[in-house]
Amino acid sequence: MAKLSWGMIGGGEGSQIGPAHRLGALIDGQFAFVAGALDHRAEAGRAYGQELGLTADRAYGDWREMLEGEKDRPDRVDLVTVATPNATHYEISRAFLAAGFHVLCEKPMTISVEEGEDIVRLSRETGKICAVNYGYTGYALVRQMRAMVAAGDLGQVRLVVAHFAHGHHADAADADNPRVRWRYDPAQAGVSAQFADCGIHAMHMASFVTGQEVEKLSADLASCVAGRVLEDDAMVNFRMSGGAVGRLWTSSVAIGRQHGLEIQIFGEKGGLKWAQEQPNQLYWTPLGKRTEVIERGADGLSDAATRASRVTVGHAEGMPLAFANVYSDLAEAIAAEKEGRPMAPAADLYPRAEDGLRSMSAIHAVAASGHAQGAWVDARPPMFRGD
Repeated sequence: MAKLSWGMIGGGEGSQIGPAHRLGALIDGQFAFVAGALDHRAEAGRAYGQELGLTADRAYGDWREMLEGEKDRPDRVDLVTVATPNATHYEISRAFLAAGFHVLCEKPMTISVEEGEDIVRLSRETGKICAVNYGYTGYALVRQMRAMVAAGDLGQVRLVVAHFAHGHHADAADADNPRVRWRYDPAQAGVSAQFADCGIHAMHMASFVTGQEVEKLSADLASCVAGRVLEDDAMVNFRMSGGAVGRLWTSSVAIGRQHGLEIQIFGEKGGLKWAQEQPNQLYWTPLGKRTEVIERGADGLSDAATRASRVTVGHAEGMPLAFANVYSDLAEAIAAEKEGRPMAPAADLYPRAEDGLRSMSAIHAVAASGHAQGAWVDARPPMFRGD
């Protein structure tokens, strides 16, 4: 397959997420990095783009200039990644979708549920992909969990327990640190802080692994550091479309925790446990038997897990390669469209606009439930409530 052309908006010099996207997009040689608007400061973005190897005419000053410059090119980009501040995701993603580009948007896809529904409709109308970067679903053993649940190895899933808790915002002295402060300011972060930032990854993973969607939830929110308007700790109970019960804890004040994403699935016939900080091992306990350790890269795993394993068994494999699996899925989807063929089933796992919309609806539901002292609320987007 010839290389696909890739462009990036945001993710400039000093960005936390930019390098992971560039590593993920380029590591397999399926994409070539040919265009970018990498910084809100036009000249800085142009300079950094050329430093990374972009030609001067495709190192753009802003996303509008990039859209104008790319839309009529015969060699225009096949995929655009949007890695800008949250409040800009909707406008940029919508503009590129409407112009016929495929898009990978960082989460959250939008700020409001209404914007999310608009993106879903536009993606369906144009036939263009709007993927959302829930990149942790790219880990090989997360995909193995999904395959085992789908194969019936656990029987009926009864319970999901998910955590995403860290302690990196526990210091009250960080109140004036701009990299921390904005996260707890409704004017900049929206209706939720910690759940929208981290907890939603755990909730999305619960749906990804089980194949069930969150239908209703009840949330207890807390601002443990004085002065914060939005929550820095949340406990969310939820019910899923296939009958599973969910328990989710997310926190930014859990001193001693580093990354803290982990998930357990409990079914009629066994249980699974996986943690992002030890991603090469999946713990499988069949009913009445000893716990087994499933190693990433070992023989006998599902097609999806085998496809997602990049290095030999026993070697570390981390987050940029999980991102690479999402990009590899997208490369296969775009290539299949170009070639007029079905995409490989083991690659058909990238998070869709529908996932981004469900997540935004869940964020607003958590905020509403928290303000209502834990009342149970409908977590589904209005456009899906008849599904």
